[in-house]
Amino acid sequence: MSNKEAAASNFIRQIIDEDLRSGRNAGRIATRFPPEPNGYLHLGHAKSICLNFGIAQDYGGTCNLRFDDTNPEKENVEYIEAIKEDVRWLGYSWTELLFASDYFDRLYGFAEDLIRAGRAYVCDLDAEQMREYRGTLTEAGRDSPYRGRSVEENLDLFRRMRAGEFEDGARVLRAKIDMASPNINLRDPTLYRIRRGAVHHQTGEAWPIYPMYDYTHTVSDALEGITHSLCTLEFEDHRPLYNWFLEHLDVPAQPRQYEFGRLNLEYTVLSKRKLTELVAEGHVQGWDDPRMPTIAAIRRRGYPPEAVQDFCDRIGVTKSDGMVEMAMLENSVREALDATAPRAMAVLNPLKVVIENYPEGQVEETAAANHPKDEAMGRRLIPFTREVYIDRNDFMEVAPNNKYKRLALGGEVRLRNAYVIRCDRAIKNDAGDVVELRCSYDPATLGANPEGRKVKGVIHWVSASHGVPAEVRLYDRLFTVPNPGAVRDHDWRDDLNPGSLIIVQAVVEPMLAGASAGSSFQFEREGYFCVDSRDSAPERLVFNRTITLRDTWAKLSAKS
Repeated sequence: MSNKEAAASNFIRQIIDEDLRSGRNAGRIATRFPPEPNGYLHLGHAKSICLNFGIAQDYGGTCNLRFDDTNPEKENVEYIEAIKEDVRWLGYSWTELLFASDYFDRLYGFAEDLIRAGRAYVCDLDAEQMREYRGTLTEAGRDSPYRGRSVEENLDLFRRMRAGEFEDGARVLRAKIDMASPNINLRDPTLYRIRRGAVHHQTGEAWPIYPMYDYTHTVSDALEGITHSLCTLEFEDHRPLYNWFLEHLDVPAQPRQYEFGRLNLEYTVLSKRKLTELVAEGHVQGWDDPRMPTIAAIRRRGYPPEAVQDFCDRIGVTKSDGMVEMAMLENSVREALDATAPRAMAVLNPLKVVIENYPEGQVEETAAANHPKDEAMGRRLIPFTREVYIDRNDFMEVAPNNKYKRLALGGEVRLRNAYVIRCDRAIKNDAGDVVELRCSYDPATLGANPEGRKVKGVIHWVSASHGVPAEVRLYDRLFTVPNPGAVRDHDWRDDLNPGSLIIVQAVVEPMLAGASAGSSFQFEREGYFCVDSRDSAPERLVFNRTITLRDTWAKLSAKS
């Protein structure tokens, strides 16, 4: 079954299929992705993006990108541009780019309509009093003493709120629904609050009052003719309020709201509050730090967009929340990069090797495939010289057992795409550390096996005189446990992984010197890496490790 076929089995698509069969909405499908521009999007938002835009794409419908911008103190243009870039990067384009603030005049007009119909009133209770009057999950609320104001008085006060006469917090406009409702969202929710002096990124200082999210979201959906309003499960209790607005306002459409389980992912946090704290407290180096689960961060880390789409298809869309294994996301990333990333050699922990019987000053070019499974990627030439670097982890003075396939004193190993070498002696410093190897090579082994003996191991290498220095950032999971902070009386920050970033000074093969920002490679035997889009420059190469070749956490989890 293809990913698209699997995606078609989710309950939302089944609802859409039934709507199309019944002729509801005249066969029209219209969705929207409605982020608040008050932060960077994360992988949970990616799931919603793929769902909303994917449905529109697959059913020949429309999908708007609408910014629900009703909180000017926390919103800015930086977030708007970042969100637009995230959507484009994931491979989608919107039908219309809209802002809830586009509808401020109409939202205000609908609010006056509710007042005239006796379904909204201006309330003078302060925030603490409103909480007291609202009641609890087990106790009904009480009517505000201002609930009985006349239509005329409410219209007058609301217009004076609009004119900026009152201080912040002095008054709000509330819907008049049912203070005894078991659903607290229906206990006369606030529709408008005063925000004098706030400078909105789209409307400037034109409005001293701002509509609340639930009200704005519903009316915006109706004005845009949305057919299927898809939300995460925390909005399930808000659906009766969504429907109440549609029932009591003269709007041009009657969208339906459906809720799906939000994404919870192991070894990270997807709470906007916690992500903000990670940045503010300096645990990471910004919203696009490659350890973060934001879309900007995973893009910088080198995740391909098709891997994120594949991951969202694999986890599916359900009616309940659940924890998703990080390994599912990482497997999608590995599969995508395995097919597309050219191969290259990089030595992350260099140890110098001098091949004493190779002519001094000679440079030989050995050929290597850019991808072992895709001949269309072509081949490259790698300079081979008397002095090369190998990885320090590929050498031991004494082989520990017969299964050891790397280099040891007196042992042989093949340099990938080049010759078989034998380690003759190791040079040490005063502390007893090996700082250089002296080796010899077999000139008959370029592209051929040595006669009369079997060489087990193959290791990577880089020419000492042609290799290019590079900073390599070894990123790992941000937390050490699957569910950070799950233990009672345990701060989630205590679960941060101290080894989530290790920086090494490496040497990479010369063809990587010209790699463009964001381009990905498989460093053979090491993992998948990309050129850092922010810090890398021709004179200072910086690579980010996107992911290891294998799941190194699986063994750790098995041992724990």
